[in-house]
Amino acid sequence: MASNGEADRQAPPEEEEIVVEMPVKPAPPPPSVKASPAGAGAGAGTSSWETAALPLSMVVVQAFTVVMLLLSKLALNTGMRPCVLIVYRNLVATAAVAPLAFFFEREMWKKLNLAVLGWISLNATFAVVLAMGLYYYGLQVTSAAYSVVFLNLIPIVTFVIAILVRAEKVALGKWPGRLKVLGALTCVGGTMIVSLLKGHLVHLWPTHLLNTSLADAPASGGHHHDMLTGTLFLCGSCLSYALWFIVQARLGKVFPSRYWGTMLTCLSGSIQAFIISVFLSHDRADWRLKWDLQLLTFVYSGVLNTGITFVLISWAVSRRGPIYPSMFNSLSLIITTVMDSLLLGTKIYVGGVVGALLIIVGLYAFLWGKGKELQAAAVEKKKLKQEQEEEEQRRGESEMT
Repeated sequence: MASNGEADRQAPPEEEEIVVEMPVKPAPPPPSVKASPAGAGAGAGTSSWETAALPLSMVVVQAFTVVMLLLSKLALNTGMRPCVLIVYRNLVATAAVAPLAFFFEREMWKKLNLAVLGWISLNATFAVVLAMGLYYYGLQVTSAAYSVVFLNLIPIVTFVIAILVRAEKVALGKWPGRLKVLGALTCVGGTMIVSLLKGHLVHLWPTHLLNTSLADAPASGGHHHDMLTGTLFLCGSCLSYALWFIVQARLGKVFPSRYWGTMLTCLSGSIQAFIISVFLSHDRADWRLKWDLQLLTFVYSGVLNTGITFVLISWAVSRRGPIYPSMFNSLSLIITTVMDSLLLGTKIYVGGVVGALLIIVGLYAFLWGKGKELQAAAVEKKKLKQEQEEEEQRRGESEMT
């Protein structure tokens, strides 16, 4: 009887496919983690502790994101430059992930070569310099509640990019494919409503509880101009995140490392951001560290939003599949909107509420359709493997006779 290994070696090569829906965080996603065929389901065979810990861990990730956004907004309002925040944040992230790399993947550094370093550098350009950099510049001139909307659009934009580069096909003849397209269009419509339509002001609770200079953004050349500029920055960040996931998928094939890849990406991004910041910031005072809100933002963003968040998302993806973390993104949208209004006094309008609801509905419709497609693909793959094993078994028996 042929072994499973022989059956796998004789199996026809599958068409390379890039998984494009990933968690909406500044930390790099784990490309080498794959879900089991049952991963997209409820997780049969898992313990009761894991059943409760998985959703709780994703709620913690969203809480980390909300606090990071509010801290970053406060720090940027004090005059901190986004390029400085990027450099220090990723240096802290490098130091946070380095022990994991040396402990769990101590042999992976031997696989580094010029080609791998080139992909890591390109990965850092999209992930750190463009995606994170443009996001911070957009956050600086808008608000935390407005900017978090674009984080929820990253899976949709990635889906569109994947279609354009023919990395993913749309099966409009089936309901999962139709829901993906309908969900994407609903998210786009919701974003347009948030950006273009205000409506009546909503008074739900007392606002501006942080009645200090930290909560007041510095005046600039007009609110309308700031919102337009910030929206362009945030759209560019969203597009960069989508392109980054495609580059990250390629990097995962040439260098299948979770921790080394993350550490080197953060380090390379810090170096690139520092080189760019030399031309943008000529004041040495911008780089001086003090025991203040800015230092707290550096440490919090680097350790929690890159280190711990990375570990939690890696675990969730390995147990429930790549769709699972994105299902909790709406929590950050809702919580950030509420906290931004309570603490910083950001006004909430009817148009923003309606648009946010459309984005949430569209995102869940899209994720449901994508999840169904992944389940069907996993079942088909398992069925094909069983047929190949049975064929190998029949060949072995016929040779013996």
